[in-house]
Amino acid sequence: MILAALSHKEYRRLLPDLELISLPLDVSLYRSGDAIEYVYFLVEGLVSLVTKMSDGTTIEVGLIGNDGMVGIPVLLGNDIAFEEAIVRIAGSAMRMKTSVFKKGLKLNHNPLLTELLLYTRTLMRQVAQTAACNRLHTVEERLSRWLLMCHDRVEADELLLKQEFISNMLGVRRASVGGAAAGLQARGLIRYSRGHINILERKGLEESSCECYRAVTGESEKGRRDGF
Repeated sequence: MILAALSHKEYRRLLPDLELISLPLDVSLYRSGDAIEYVYFLVEGLVSLVTKMSDGTTIEVGLIGNDGMVGIPVLLGNDIAFEEAIVRIAGSAMRMKTSVFKKGLKLNHNPLLTELLLYTRTLMRQVAQTAACNRLHTVEERLSRWLLMCHDRVEADELLLKQEFISNMLGVRRASVGGAAAGLQARGLIRYSRGHINILERKGLEESSCECYRAVTGESEKGRRDGF
């Protein structure tokens, strides 16, 4: 979406420095503490930004699809990753070397920078809202929010997501995820079977979600209207 928002002229200027690559499932684009060698503009698929604790527990702090870029720390002046970026739904991306990306940021007129600042505002709100959501809301509300966010970014009704992965992302036990999914399925909102989740009734899923989904979605729309 970020590259698509650019003018044809601007996109053609960037094209020689962009490389289309595949994103296999479960591949780490970078880990915490790594030097970020590339930034990635997703075309298809889904990438989780994950924080890992000393005991090995992981929790998702951000979710990136075709709406954004993986490698935002570089934009903020830091080439060292402070979280792990893991491909959760296979897809593809246009990648650019970090060194080239940083040189481009120095241009006086840079439409890409404008789009990235808009996106960063939304991503930071997502991270903050996720922290509050994990503390205050029920597993069913959080699962509904998370599925809606995946649905927005993948733009498909079927999501290939294992229960173990979802439990890690939400920071809860697998049994809790199973119970929440069963509740949503009983209400006809999703169909869930062996790592396959089908969104059947999006409006109902929005009603089942907590306020956090609407807050993050509203922030994205506000940023577009205000131009920051």
